[in-house]
Amino acid sequence: MDERNLTMLVDFYELTMGNGFLENGCGEEIAYFDMFYRKAPDDAAYAIAAGLEQVIAYLKKLRFTEEDIAYLRGKKLFCEAFLDYLRHFRFSCDVWAILEGTPVFPSEPILTVRGPAMQAQLIETMVLLSINHQSLIATKANRIVTAAQGRPVMEFGSRRAQGYDGAVYGARAAYIGGVAGTACAIADRAFGIPALGTMAHSWVQLYDSELEAFRAYAKVYPDDCTLLVDTYSVLKSGVPNAITVFKELEAQGHRGRGIRIDSGDMAYLSKKARKMLDAAGLDYVGIVASNSLDEYIIRDLIMQGAQITSFGVGERLVTSKSEPVFGGVYKLAAVEKDGQIIPKIKISENAVKVTNPSFKTVWRLFDNESGKAVADVLTLHDEVIDDTQPYEIFDPIHTYKRKTVTNFTAKRLQVPVFVKGECVYESPTLPEIQKYCKEQLETIWEEVKRFENAQTYFVDLSQKLWDLKYQMLDRKL
Repeated sequence: MDERNLTMLVDFYELTMGNGFLENGCGEEIAYFDMFYRKAPDDAAYAIAAGLEQVIAYLKKLRFTEEDIAYLRGKKLFCEAFLDYLRHFRFSCDVWAILEGTPVFPSEPILTVRGPAMQAQLIETMVLLSINHQSLIATKANRIVTAAQGRPVMEFGSRRAQGYDGAVYGARAAYIGGVAGTACAIADRAFGIPALGTMAHSWVQLYDSELEAFRAYAKVYPDDCTLLVDTYSVLKSGVPNAITVFKELEAQGHRGRGIRIDSGDMAYLSKKARKMLDAAGLDYVGIVASNSLDEYIIRDLIMQGAQITSFGVGERLVTSKSEPVFGGVYKLAAVEKDGQIIPKIKISENAVKVTNPSFKTVWRLFDNESGKAVADVLTLHDEVIDDTQPYEIFDPIHTYKRKTVTNFTAKRLQVPVFVKGECVYESPTLPEIQKYCKEQLETIWEEVKRFENAQTYFVDLSQKLWDLKYQMLDRKL
């Protein structure tokens, strides 16, 4: 999709730190960084991991051009040795990541990087940019799809997205989250997301009458005819004219697909329109609703008995309007000297900002009877959870909440993506990611997926990691 050289899409301090690392002789020191988030958007209990494919594409193409070198030299901040390092730069880190489409929880590493400090620090911005944005939109899309209760949701947000990348990659992320298609044609061309659409009000206004406009559209698209019925009056003219055209299509051996309502009281109008369509023998004609929808409006419409068969959702999806920031962070977890991993920790006045130290592995424990996820556990990288033995988990915040898990299967969530700078992971197709996402969400309890007051999901620390963390805190404090 993206042939641009995005190597310079970095925060400037990544370059100044890299230069400083080199001048102080520690640029090649091995560092470990974790990318994770602290709080899910919309007060949810979980998020959907997305954006890994774009991180991979970026890391594969990391190259500094002579124009980049000239620009940096002009800043008069960088030594020639550092500029020469950038001229011959080749990515050589190890990367592990949780697969796209996986439900992920606060504080667990979605992506881990191990490699020379200069390199591992340099990629911070693009790792966060790619995963934060797409995880945000995939999560929002999944909430909207969940609210629709099986009715197809279409992503209609390109014109309201924050720039063209927001439109294209927002459509990709929304598809991972479960939408049926997009109005964004380039997203179909690039990713194979089904491109869908009907007509604008301008089509209807262009003709002398609404009926003439509907007939003209039906003539061109007799087997894919969805008519926008709210340009003038939904019930007085829009639906009656649509019925006339659909009956004419029937006489020609075709079947109209649907009507779309883009304004007004969707619950009331859809119920009235449904009765009119059914009375005309057009029970197969669907009703599409659009116009500033989100998960809460869709949920309420369904509760009110709205006769809507599918939804077109635009700005509130592609911008995640209710909470438009996914707060993923990228933090140093350890360094390596003489083959020994030395854990590092960040301490803060805010408890939520205290990091989990060292090189870690993320595990998910699945109950063997229900197939549901019981808890996630962060362990030190060389620990293995023995799922043949009972395992005690507890809430790291409310440590009195403990329980023993038995008859379970432990699964590592992170997989190797790069080894010494070489990509060892083959990205699945987007439909495969969407299918995987749906399957993984079925392993999460409904109580955890509630929109309000969601049940907290346990993200535990192994005893060794817990002990290490609090030993380090004691020493620092």
